[in-house]
Amino acid sequence: MTNTIQLSVRKLVEHVYLAGSIDNRFRSQSSLLDGTRIHQTIQKTYKDGDQKEVYLRSEIPFEEFTFLIDGRCDGLLFQDHVVTIDEIKSFSRPLEELNLEGVPVHWAQAKMYAYMYMLEHELQEITVQLTYVHVDTLEKRQLKTNCHFSELEAFVFHVIEKYAPYARLMHIHRLKRNESIKDLPFPFETYRSGQRQLAGAVYKSILDEKNLFVKAPTGIGKTISTLFPAVKAVGEGHLTRIFYLTAKTITRSTAEEAFARMTSHGLCMKTVTITAKDKVCFKEETKCQKDYCEFADGYYDRINGAILDILSKEDRMTREVIGDYARKHSICPFEFSLDLSYAADGIICDYNYIFDPRVSLKRLVEEQKKTTVLLVDEAHNLVDRGRDMFSASVNKEMFLQLKKDYKGIDKEIYESANKINSIFISMKKDMDRENEMVLEVLNETFVSHLIDFVKKAEVMLIKNALPNLLEAYFKVNQFIKIADFVDEHFVIYSEKNKNDLLVKLFCMDPSKLLAQMGKGYRTKVFFSATLSPLPYYQEILGGNEGDYVLSIPSPFSKEQVEIFIKPLSTRYRDREKTKEKIIRLLLALVKQRPGNYLFFFPSYDYLLTVYEGFKAEDQETQTIIQASGMSEAEREHFLETFKPKSEKGVLGFAVLGGIFSEGIDLIGDRLNGVVIVGVGLPKIGFEKNLIKDHFNKKNKSGYDYAYIYPGMNKVLQAGGRLIRSENDHGIIVLIDDRFLHNHYQSLLPEEWNEFTIL
Repeated sequence: MTNTIQLSVRKLVEHVYLAGSIDNRFRSQSSLLDGTRIHQTIQKTYKDGDQKEVYLRSEIPFEEFTFLIDGRCDGLLFQDHVVTIDEIKSFSRPLEELNLEGVPVHWAQAKMYAYMYMLEHELQEITVQLTYVHVDTLEKRQLKTNCHFSELEAFVFHVIEKYAPYARLMHIHRLKRNESIKDLPFPFETYRSGQRQLAGAVYKSILDEKNLFVKAPTGIGKTISTLFPAVKAVGEGHLTRIFYLTAKTITRSTAEEAFARMTSHGLCMKTVTITAKDKVCFKEETKCQKDYCEFADGYYDRINGAILDILSKEDRMTREVIGDYARKHSICPFEFSLDLSYAADGIICDYNYIFDPRVSLKRLVEEQKKTTVLLVDEAHNLVDRGRDMFSASVNKEMFLQLKKDYKGIDKEIYESANKINSIFISMKKDMDRENEMVLEVLNETFVSHLIDFVKKAEVMLIKNALPNLLEAYFKVNQFIKIADFVDEHFVIYSEKNKNDLLVKLFCMDPSKLLAQMGKGYRTKVFFSATLSPLPYYQEILGGNEGDYVLSIPSPFSKEQVEIFIKPLSTRYRDREKTKEKIIRLLLALVKQRPGNYLFFFPSYDYLLTVYEGFKAEDQETQTIIQASGMSEAEREHFLETFKPKSEKGVLGFAVLGGIFSEGIDLIGDRLNGVVIVGVGLPKIGFEKNLIKDHFNKKNKSGYDYAYIYPGMNKVLQAGGRLIRSENDHGIIVLIDDRFLHNHYQSLLPEEWNEFTIL
């Protein structure tokens, strides 16, 4: 029986020749915009009769497979009865670094196109040309070779032969996967209230190729309710890949557990978890240099064998599994996880691998996106994460230090750093006595010097450069990339800090870029217990009018939770006056209702001052405090302190909006109550006020967008720690007089509307 394998020329040669490594070395920091500009520049020089962006498609039988290969060649040139395939490549490194013979993967791509054209037009000879163009100077170098049909046919079959073991492995897996999904049951005895509704909405959104925004309460099982219908859609051919995106390690574990549960019910699906580089690196320092790291040196010689090995033996490729195979094959575990993500059916990872233009999985081509769903967990976090991803800054101190470090060592770096430092000095003088100043435009001379610095740094980094040059290189490169996106959604500002000066490209509204980076995917599902108000999140996360929207009521009874409001002022100016009343309230609470509690405060300083007062009155009750910069082991210890059915109970003091206020499960008697001090408003600051003013100008409620919505989201998340199942009971105490104001009341969940004023 003949089986069809459909893939692009680029995907085929990348697998065999690992274009991801080699191509990036020469493209370096040239952006997609640079690549498009270079292609168009060269294609404009073509003569009459020449063709550009020519679509080619061929069916090539090999053993039990028929390979259906397609792609677009950059140019098809006709001169003196000679046909030439032209492959255009842009690069930004110095021209002398370009191999005189060209890069093998580029030849492979061009030769594939040449063979496909010859096959279709029954030609015996053709010319293959590589056109390399420098992104700045437009300096061009062309390499040519004449090829016979038999030569190219042998080459193409050699490439396919190299790819065939992987194709065979994945083909067999996909048949097995789809068969396993047909009879896959929902992996729990029954649906919880709201789960079937959520699963149905996700499935319909995938079928209709629509985006979906969902507000669904904590504890109903949102992870399995979104993953299960997506898996079913894979089995029915609507999807080929599922991305489960989240900002926190603990919610990644929940997704892994959901896949594991489905696996125990018969699912055969390959999933990979991508963990941050600094968390999985085998070395003491995360330095990806082959002379320092043996796992980086020769990585691309060993990666194909490693991928075949792990895919033939493993389905659930967690951090630990990937680490074991990475050590076995002596390869970088982080790069290994990225390469595996292109083969996996399900990928569990951070938001940035999709939405961050600096680190996104760029080899995921448009055709693959059309059959991919993005499940965005805890989507409320994507607002601030989006702002961070689309913002960038550089500062004076960085260049002053480089100037000192490279004086007398490297003239190019010294002079480049000196020029940039001088511009910073000029900017600082212009600010006079201002600490912050909005800049109307980005100084063109400043940007050109930064671009020049990147080029000079690239040359030096090939040598034995100082560590701070690499750090500066990355920061400047990020700044230049983000500068391409700056529009009315951004503000450019400078900020003085003693002798230092920072220039920042600040993204106030991430909606446009989130929509742009998510473009092309079949369906995006944004879900959270606190996606409230829904219209705000739909707008700020890049939604549009045609999106589906769903709000699921809480499945838990009002009798499971008692709500109390204590109308005290927790505003900064009143905290000292009301501190004693808060301490008395906490003391009375744990005396009258002993148990396990989480007390949330708007700042660490506020937490400490109340904690000290509480301990002065009660030395017996066990307490534990959230510390800054806690390791994963310390976080686990904090949570493990909350034991079920504890006689005296334990009190956890934590920060509102911190690591313990969302994404954690303390089911049953492990948590009996939550006390939330304050309405969570962010501290008034320069950037928050910029956001406020920006949305006010758009006739929106700027104060809500900048302060109230983010603040109340923290409150809702913290309160959501209490009721996680049908058997949970407890109390929530809200301490702040603003909780009685209509506007704040309107943002509370319906099940919190019946409350008692203390």
